[in-house]
Amino acid sequence: MLSLVAILSAAIAATIPAVPLERKTVSLALANSLTGAAIASCRTIGRESVVAVVDRGGNLVSLQRGDDIGPHNTLAAQRKAFTALSTKANTTVLAQRAASDPTSRNLVTIPELLLLGGGMPIVVDGDVIGGIGVAGSGGSANDERCATEAIAQVLGKARMRP
Repeated sequence: MLSLVAILSAAIAATIPAVPLERKTVSLALANSLTGAAIASCRTIGRESVVAVVDRGGNLVSLQRGDDIGPHNTLAAQRKAFTALSTKANTTVLAQRAASDPTSRNLVTIPELLLLGGGMPIVVDGDVIGGIGVAGSGGSANDERCATEAIAQVLGKARMRP
């Protein structure tokens, strides 16, 4: 009986035409707009920063670095952007979850993830298409503020929710 189900499932799957997926992703123009807006947002509070934007595959699309920012912040911004994309979550919320929820504590052991505030998923029409990470602006709260303001400015508040 199980082999009959397997054969029927395979036959049904074979009749479905294979078509390419159409998905939105982060373009270079969008990434550059987001990084520029985040740098500008940080400057309104008197801070410099590093901003990274990744596409839906986690690939770095744009990176801008303000003046006099410590070199470790470049990698931190990239990892925050990747973390936000990969987990589809605000990295501040993710860090809080890892600290308070025993089932999430192992997140800190995944080397690619950085559980510090300043990473936000980039959401368009309910679909996560990338991530933005900000580092070096004087703490996680500032980093998150700059990332959030950049997304709101470039994409609009209505499109930010997953």
